Amino acid sequence: MEKSSVVADRERSIYRVTIAGSMINVFLLVFKFVAGILGGSAAMIADAVHSLSDFLTDIVVLVFVKLSSKPSDEDHDYGHGKYETLATALIGVALLAVGVMILYNGVTKTLAALQGEQLATPGWIALVAALLSIALKEWAFQFTNRVGVKVGSQAVVANAWHHRSDAFSSIGTAIGVGGAILLGKRWAVLDPIAAIIVSFFILKAAWGLIRQSTSELLEASLPKNVEEEIMGLVNEESLASEIHNLRTRRIGNRVAMEMHVRMPGGMTLYEAHQHATSIEQRIRKRFGQDTLITLHIEPQKVNGRYEEPWI
Repeated sequence: MEKSSVVADRERSIYRVTIAGSMINVFLLVFKFVAGILGGSAAMIADAVHSLSDFLTDIVVLVFVKLSSKPSDEDHDYGHGKYETLATALIGVALLAVGVMILYNGVTKTLAALQGEQLATPGWIALVAALLSIALKEWAFQFTNRVGVKVGSQAVVANAWHHRSDAFSSIGTAIGVGGAILLGKRWAVLDPIAAIIVSFFILKAAWGLIRQSTSELLEASLPKNVEEEIMGLVNEESLASEIHNLRTRRIGNRVAMEMHVRMPGGMTLYEAHQHATSIEQRIRKRFGQDTLITLHIEPQKVNGRYEEPWI
């Protein structure tokens, strides 16, 4: 089965925005490492590692979105959308690892300073790198998130927030490095303290991504308000009533659902089909043309039981 033009356009959009972000990441991770080493800044070196994780997750997105966009085949009747969910989970794990590492390094250096160890004052190049990173990574967040929302890709949106977490990281780094430079050696401890504060932003973002992707991989239902919206769309159909056994889940960027709907027992199979098609069209208009819908049509009960209609 060949890819539709919509799927192909979606894939191209994801590739373009991810490659653009990865070019920014490559530039920043090199510049930050150099600035961190030359400027003697632990916070900047931690920031550089964060940019490295950004670059690695760009690669993850490119590989897994390619896999998830493959059409259904004999081995995957429901498509390959779970690959995109898995990519989101891997991005979350990468962020978690980076956050823990930055937190550990920051705490270690802060404790050393409190015990009397003299920390080196970071150089101006580290501050310049932090400010440049804030501007570039917020820009990367804006254009990546815009495309991710437009094409409905969780992995791309997750990658966008990875960009923003790097911008937050650089804000903390800029405050710590700037404070240490302007206030002198006695305040050099602000550099690792900034790294600690930044780590909590990163860990919070990581937890959100891991929780979201884990729920989908474990077949969690859609939120209650979304299920109520689905039932509302079905109830808009004339003669449809008593929706029950509604089951929902996500498969990558697609929504899947199945439900039982009752209609008058005397209608013909053709009429029932027409109403079911109308329901499906209404739901797909709201949730996307790739939405997977299974409808089981039942006759309405009379006095609490099924009765054969008069022919």
